[in-house]
Amino acid sequence: MKIKTEEIKSIIKKEIEGYKSALDVSEVGTVIQVGDGIARIHGLQNAMSGEMLEFSNGVQAMVLNLEEDSIGAAILGDYLEIQEGDSVKRLNRVLAVPVGDEILGRVVTPLGVPVDNKGPINIKKYRPLEFTAPGIASRQPVKEPLQTGIKAIDSMTPIGRGQRELIIGDRKTGKTAIALDTIINQKGKNVVCVYVAIGQKASTVAAVVEKLEEYGAMEYTIVVVANASDPAPMQYIAPYAGCAMAEYYMYEKKGHTLCIYDDLTKQANAYREMSLLLKRPPGREAYPGDIFYCHSRLLERSAKLNEELGGGSLTALPIIETQEGEVSAYIPTNVISITDGQIYLLPNLFASGVRPAVDVGISVSRVGGNAQIKSMKKFAGSLRLDLAQFRELEAFAQMGTELDAATQKQLDRGIRLVEILKQGQYVPMSVEEQVSIIFAGTQGYLDKVPVDKVKDYESKFIAHMRSTHKELLNEISSTGVIQNDDKFKGAVQEFSDKYVAEISK
Repeated sequence: MKIKTEEIKSIIKKEIEGYKSALDVSEVGTVIQVGDGIARIHGLQNAMSGEMLEFSNGVQAMVLNLEEDSIGAAILGDYLEIQEGDSVKRLNRVLAVPVGDEILGRVVTPLGVPVDNKGPINIKKYRPLEFTAPGIASRQPVKEPLQTGIKAIDSMTPIGRGQRELIIGDRKTGKTAIALDTIINQKGKNVVCVYVAIGQKASTVAAVVEKLEEYGAMEYTIVVVANASDPAPMQYIAPYAGCAMAEYYMYEKKGHTLCIYDDLTKQANAYREMSLLLKRPPGREAYPGDIFYCHSRLLERSAKLNEELGGGSLTALPIIETQEGEVSAYIPTNVISITDGQIYLLPNLFASGVRPAVDVGISVSRVGGNAQIKSMKKFAGSLRLDLAQFRELEAFAQMGTELDAATQKQLDRGIRLVEILKQGQYVPMSVEEQVSIIFAGTQGYLDKVPVDKVKDYESKFIAHMRSTHKELLNEISSTGVIQNDDKFKGAVQEFSDKYVAEISK
């Protein structure tokens, strides 16, 4: 029997191919030290910084330190299950997080694992955790408003789509409240929101999610959670993961997104902990030398893309907690220098009932009036100056000095403006209603209204405008300007006269 050489060749080839595919040729190393979320590994000479590793029990890690005889990796999971001598293999890929509509309305860990008891997520797409920020040519100026629904912010420190506005203040001054109101106000505006909770109590995050569900905001929101009980590496990667999830909507869906990092102080602490365990040299306040880069590469990913790239935007609202109002500490000054402005909250204003407790003097938006509609820019332009002068006069008046009529008038108007800017939580206001009440305050229509009646005046005035002058409000919301000044002034004057007459009876 004669066997053809060609047949023998093809059989051998097939066998070799099958043999190759069955072989696992991944590079394997050994754990030489483990603890506090950090592992030192020997034997992975070709590992790259940022690469993913997998331990023998399935837990993953990310390479951070490359040294001569070993590598340092951050364990993204339960490090208590890993022991010295365990084998580790390279995965030849960088860390990527799940993205897409499937995770909308869900509460997930930074790795995309659901923690809301709503079942598994069918993940189809991934994006890398670290992504290069768009360059100058890929951006366009920030000029489209992102309404927060908070009068004190939309009028004086406006936020535009693609901006980075820092919310800064001591603990318990209402920082998260501003962020949540902003999310709730995006309802029906086609803005996908990502709320990243870093190092918070699980009960606090549960309360936030409950509020978002109550106001119907969870349907367009993703909540990324790295609790206080989670290892430092998870808290460190959380904001990057949230940013990657938001970037999917900016780049691929050409949409608008809002990302809230609550808060970056805890992320910086987690990064400091990891760096010290990795034996990196400590710098100022024991933070590693690259802590600035850690925050700048995150916040620079926020942008308003140019029209060729689809015109999508990612707006960032990072939160920083200060100690006793120490704005000049290391992390606050770093983040202030990276962002396009800050909303500074004062504990004494909060305690005295001025809420949101925004300090007009230090708070600033470097985008300014570009991110406001024309009518708001016109009537709120003098508001900041009026309030700043009022604060000075207030301190002067407390000394019991005799005041002249003009100064007294300015003081009275300032008190009423402060009352107007007070706002309850979870009641964001539409921009046309904000313009109406700010117009009434700055143009002096409230001067005759007693201070304790200002809130009552406001609620009745807004209700009156909604019921009898709906067309004027619609005009502001659709065009951004008041077309018929006299008609608008007449409507405000008519209501004010009627209200003053009513209360003086």
